[in-house]
Amino acid sequence: MHHFSHDGLSLSYVDEGPAGAPSVLMIHGFASNKSVNWINPGWVQTLTDAGYRAIALDNRGHGESDKPHDTAAYTPEKMADDAAALLSHLELEEAHVMGYSMGARISAFLALRNPDRVRSLIFGGLGLGMVEGVGDWDPIADALLADSLADVTHEQGRAFRYFADQTKSDRLALAACIQSSRTLLTPEQLDELKAPSLVAVGTKDDIAGSPDGLADLLPNASAFHIDRRDHMLAVGDASFKRRALAFLADQNA
Repeated sequence: MHHFSHDGLSLSYVDEGPAGAPSVLMIHGFASNKSVNWINPGWVQTLTDAGYRAIALDNRGHGESDKPHDTAAYTPEKMADDAAALLSHLELEEAHVMGYSMGARISAFLALRNPDRVRSLIFGGLGLGMVEGVGDWDPIADALLADSLADVTHEQGRAFRYFADQTKSDRLALAACIQSSRTLLTPEQLDELKAPSLVAVGTKDDIAGSPDGLADLLPNASAFHIDRRDHMLAVGDASFKRRALAFLADQNA
């Protein structure tokens, strides 16, 4: 594990694979971390085995990175700037970028703010919800702040509280994050994302929204349905990995 500094925070990352290989920067989802989202499901090994340099950071508020409790610290723009700062720290002019769920939203903002540094985009676990929203997340913040899981009755809130407890997360930081990280993108902003894009969502995902709907709003995108997977299980799916590798190979051809 490595650390770098940005915006007054110490941020953790992993960097595996040949230094001169095409780079893939991975940005994890809410309440997750680089290990849960990318290392344990085999993404880092999958990418390095395929000849890529696999880079993944812990977003602020997550994993081994610093965890401010101020809601203003967690806008997608600020987290996108963290990702761009990691590319600069590693002296990389550009990278393929793959984000899952909240990480997909951060990836979109990264591409908007740094279009010349994003070679391609893989949006996992977030489809048209990037534009239309993904429901009411206030109960999730309430669940994270509850004294115990036993006090949480909201179904989705219980799921995220359980996940946060399992990953030993800082619940105050996550509650702050969920309140300010949900900025929606407009169709006009999506039209600015010229990089080749893949939108991959599980067919049982009731959070993400339609992958086809998002792909239709992007200038150069295709959709992939991850068969029989929900929001939590789609990230490690073997068919998703195969499709992502095929997409990346097309960009490097």
